[in-house]
Amino acid sequence: MFGCLVAGRLVQAAPQQVAEDKFVFDLPEYENINHVVVFMLGTIPFPDGMGGSVYFCYPDQSGMAVWQLLGFVTNEKPSAIFKISGLKSGKGSQHPFGAMNLPQTPTVAQIGISVELLENLAQQTPVANAAVSSVDSFTEFTQKMLDNFYNFASSFAVTQAQMTPNPSEAFIPANVVLKW
Repeated sequence: MFGCLVAGRLVQAAPQQVAEDKFVFDLPEYENINHVVVFMLGTIPFPDGMGGSVYFCYPDQSGMAVWQLLGFVTNEKPSAIFKISGLKSGKGSQHPFGAMNLPQTPTVAQIGISVELLENLAQQTPVANAAVSSVDSFTEFTQKMLDNFYNFASSFAVTQAQMTPNPSEAFIPANVVLKW
């Protein structure tokens, strides 16, 4: 039903089912991981009105499990990228994995997925710095494209003294593009 991807590693497509509605993926050597992608495989959708809360669990200095809510996946939002590099030192949050005895070793973290009602998902507050970017990809693309355009156009800049008259070409002052 779920998959987990860490850059430079094989895709994990078989989570360990620890309860009827709870699944975990082990993340060995989690100290070297910056981002995690959690996605639905597309083989089994969530039942109507259900989705999955995604949690990150790592052992603190005393070996106790610290769980932090990252976000969620649903049938309408079947994948998500989470930044976990800044979460390795922080406070845990309320989670549904509390009563379970999940093995913790100092170098292994876990991604937990809890199947819950969509209305419960909407009321949960993920850890603030788990989101990869608050700017949508179209806005980010547009900003980078315009920066690139300005840099490209500026590379052809000449002074008025260097200009040769050519009635078939139009010249646009660079400051006009910059003002726009």
